[in-house]
Amino acid sequence: MADENRIKETIETFSFPRLSGTEGEKKALQLAIQKVKELNLTLFTQDFVFSTFFGRMYPKLAFFFGSMTFFLLYLNFVTLIIPVLLIVFGVFLCVLFILTMHPEAIRLPNKLNSSNLYVKVGNKPNNTKSNKIPEKNILFMCHLDSKGQRFSILYRIRIIRTWVFSGMIVAMILVLKNLVFFLFPVLFYIIGIIPIGLNLGSMILFLLNSTNNNSIGAIDNASGIACVFEILSHFSNPEFRLKHYNIFFVFTGAEECGTMGIRNFYQLVKDFDKEETIIFNFDSIAKNTYLFPDKNSSDQVKTVFRMLTNKKNDLIIKRNPKKLPFGSHSDGYYLKKKGFHGIGFGDLECEEYIHSVNDTVDKVDISLLKRLCETIIDNLIAFDDQIKNN
Repeated sequence: MADENRIKETIETFSFPRLSGTEGEKKALQLAIQKVKELNLTLFTQDFVFSTFFGRMYPKLAFFFGSMTFFLLYLNFVTLIIPVLLIVFGVFLCVLFILTMHPEAIRLPNKLNSSNLYVKVGNKPNNTKSNKIPEKNILFMCHLDSKGQRFSILYRIRIIRTWVFSGMIVAMILVLKNLVFFLFPVLFYIIGIIPIGLNLGSMILFLLNSTNNNSIGAIDNASGIACVFEILSHFSNPEFRLKHYNIFFVFTGAEECGTMGIRNFYQLVKDFDKEETIIFNFDSIAKNTYLFPDKNSSDQVKTVFRMLTNKKNDLIIKRNPKKLPFGSHSDGYYLKKKGFHGIGFGDLECEEYIHSVNDTVDKVDISLLKRLCETIIDNLIAFDDQIKNN
């Protein structure tokens, strides 16, 4: 059913630097279009314009202003400059919050171009541009772009956690110093030195974590691209298509820059019946399979999840120790906020490689991807048959 050599070839084909908005991402789009045409399927593209502000500048500005606010409150000197600076920082944070309410509409400091690619496979003759919306849909999603950074995801997560927890401790110390034990300010200045130092230090490291185009993105996300294409290859055959579902295969652009692709693609599927739609999102699978179900899933998603985790499957599904729900991985988060339900596929044990030069093809277990694709295909067919029998 699934072809291991074909999966490996797809991963190798898409393993090259392809930062959002660059010629590399455009090359990845053209390669994906070519592969769809080889399957003799009709494809659609959705071009869009985006800004790097939300994905690259906004987090750094938020961290900077947040840390400086903590620091000024910690100093608590009765001088004019500190309240003035606090007001300025507060205004900046409010402006940032307003700007990022609709980040896909931001056009500063510069505009870049990207595209989504999608294919519809099914028996109902419609597409997302028409007004006729099918009753049941399945969406297989992955993103085409990659991203390199000074620090891998593992170290970036540690930096963010240090900033958050140290900030919480500083906030608690400020409350105790100013509202409870206000007669002992010196003691709390001393106690607060370490957490305020950690907060400022993690903020500086976060600012230094600049984005680059040095990662070939084999794990993130050529592995996901390979899975979606392998499943598409199977269902492209009219004899194998599901009877009760249209299937959309979606390849988003600019995911690594604030999930801009899925924010634009949502406009094409916003009228879908969310309770009758299942999302499968593939992002960063290396040598382990973790499933990220939606805690408040629809009955359909719960049924599919139980089928996928059945011990009879020739696939080891690892437990999710962090209880991360659907949407924790990339594009799924945005659709989850919009009321869609689904399952994410990823690997929690490859964070030290992602967004670094070490994100290479040898880190991906090709046989694992083959078993994953076969498991999904087999269970979807069985799920579709259950509907027929009912």
